[in-house]
Amino acid sequence: MNIARNLLAGTALALMASVQAYATEYRVAVGDGAGGTQEAFGKAFVEALEQETGGEMTAKLFLNGQLGDEQDTVTAAATGTLDFSILAINNITPFSPSVGTLTLPYVILSQDDAEQVTQGDVGQQMIEKTVEDAGVRIIGWGYSGFRVLTNSKKPVSSVADLQGLVVRVPKNEIMIETYKSWGINPTPMAWGETFAALQQKVVDGQDNPYMTVYAMKFDEVQKHITELRYIFSIEPLIVSEALFESLSDEQQAQVLAAGEAATQASSVFLREQESRIKEELVARGMEITAPADDEQEFIDLATAAVWPKFYDQIGGVEVLNEVLTSLGRPAAE
Repeated sequence: MNIARNLLAGTALALMASVQAYATEYRVAVGDGAGGTQEAFGKAFVEALEQETGGEMTAKLFLNGQLGDEQDTVTAAATGTLDFSILAINNITPFSPSVGTLTLPYVILSQDDAEQVTQGDVGQQMIEKTVEDAGVRIIGWGYSGFRVLTNSKKPVSSVADLQGLVVRVPKNEIMIETYKSWGINPTPMAWGETFAALQQKVVDGQDNPYMTVYAMKFDEVQKHITELRYIFSIEPLIVSEALFESLSDEQQAQVLAAGEAATQASSVFLREQESRIKEELVARGMEITAPADDEQEFIDLATAAVWPKFYDQIGGVEVLNEVLTSLGRPAAE
């Protein structure tokens, strides 16, 4: 009996090893470095994918933009030359403009808001539009927290303090126009060039969530942080629609389940880690400044100037109002 049992156990182990040996390994592009929310989100997805598929599918993360700048990975996924990518939502907006609603300044005011919108009906509509517009499918939502302004020159607590700073922003019209509403012309720049530009003083500052500031070691080239919480950074996980459609119904369900598991893991990770990261950045010498008047000056200028300018681009004011209404807030005019 023991011999038979041992033989069965050995056969089972051999079969598992065989499955793992022939597992399909996908590539996942990740813009940020190790230690941040994107990596944690990606690891959670890989773990869930292996669990959902019994080891028949796995994936490998390529950090620090090894597979291209974030916008480039959208094109690569759309053409089928890349499998998955984790990227900031503003880098999908040029390909699927309605998604840009979530990058309008001060639309998302809390992590709860971000989760409610992305995991509800509005988020599902954005998934469908992204497939239609960009040829990629959002299968999970990572949460990185509010973008904060960092710079190497001075504390910033008001719009007046912002004047004279050269600030890097992504090549994203909404973010560019937001800074213009505050009286400065930002410098659009690819993500892969940003650290060197800060280091060489080509630009004075940039904005990103605390987790990204930490993961990219911006404390080495930046001194001051302003909690300019104008955009909550959402990091979708996209899959090539061509790849997704090539999967069986069962495999598609497994990939979607893995994306959902990673979404929930990302939510928990941010809630647990952001306060610790802030303390670590302060310990490394960074100084945090709160905006005067609870950001109201920044909010009033940005929403008045930027929101109306992009109604047509995002699909009409009704698209924004659907988001605002879902959050129990007054509609825009």
